[in-house]
Amino acid sequence: MNSESSKAIGFLDISIPENIDLIKAIKDLKKEKNAVIMAHYYQESDIQNMADYVGDSLALAQQAAKTNADIIVLCGVHFMGETAKILSPEKRVFVPDLNAGCSLADSCPADEFEKFIAQHPKHTVISYVNTTAAVKTLTDVVVTSTNARQIVDSFPPDDKIIFGPDENLGNYINSLTGRNMVLWKGACHVHERFSLEKILKLKKEHPGAMVLAHPECKSVILKIADYVGSTSGLLNYSKKSPAKEFIVATEPGILFNMREANPDKTFIPAPPNDSTCACNECSFMKLNTIQKLYNCLKYEIPEIFIDEEVIKKAVKPIKRMLELSEKLGL
Repeated sequence: MNSESSKAIGFLDISIPENIDLIKAIKDLKKEKNAVIMAHYYQESDIQNMADYVGDSLALAQQAAKTNADIIVLCGVHFMGETAKILSPEKRVFVPDLNAGCSLADSCPADEFEKFIAQHPKHTVISYVNTTAAVKTLTDVVVTSTNARQIVDSFPPDDKIIFGPDENLGNYINSLTGRNMVLWKGACHVHERFSLEKILKLKKEHPGAMVLAHPECKSVILKIADYVGSTSGLLNYSKKSPAKEFIVATEPGILFNMREANPDKTFIPAPPNDSTCACNECSFMKLNTIQKLYNCLKYEIPEIFIDEEVIKKAVKPIKRMLELSEKLGL
């Protein structure tokens, strides 16, 4: 099966017997097939509870690079499955629903990004991990929200840098470092939608609450945040902070982990502009379900396929990120 047919299938829509114990069945299949389940923090709680590893993009990439499993099931979005396949080309990699894309990755088509790079010669190209394999082949080093600032800082101050595709994250790093990186104008549809007005209203209703924000948010949101950090950074901060209430401006899937780790604290999802409720979820992340995870493991479909030449080129900037992260103690 090639990548085109795999993408066309998207996910296997086969009904599951009503009396089946899905959790036990998934555990049995995992053992039988020497499979490992990796899940992003934004997945539904049932999937996070089933996963062998739960983490942000950096942690999932690190685990994919060192796992001894024969099969990796990446419960996240498509670029995460690609990253796992690039790092472990000898393994079979699956995503329960290949329709789980990424608005940020989609905002940076490889052919247009290549033209953008050509317009800025002699620039180091730093790309966010939320990109396709094709964009990674055009990149010198990949970064995640966990390590982006430190990796940018590892380059000499006078180096010319292109940063893409997240403009909000790039602007945030420029503001912290005093750099003037050339930014590609891309954004995450979830983090773009948070409402400053509604967050300020929540602050009035909960005066002791701290605002936690992901750096993919717009600058107006970051300016009012008490702490800005990656998904894992926000989780770790919530554990260490003495505060008892938090307004969280990122995909609300992380609230499951925050509540599990801090049962005595209150976590309020930051609301979006275009809704009367606090339901700013990533529709792509939520395409993966426990039922699709079962079918994925049982029937070993849909699978991630990447051309060998693309893997050879795309793995270099990812490995460089992992090496720098280790060197920087991240």
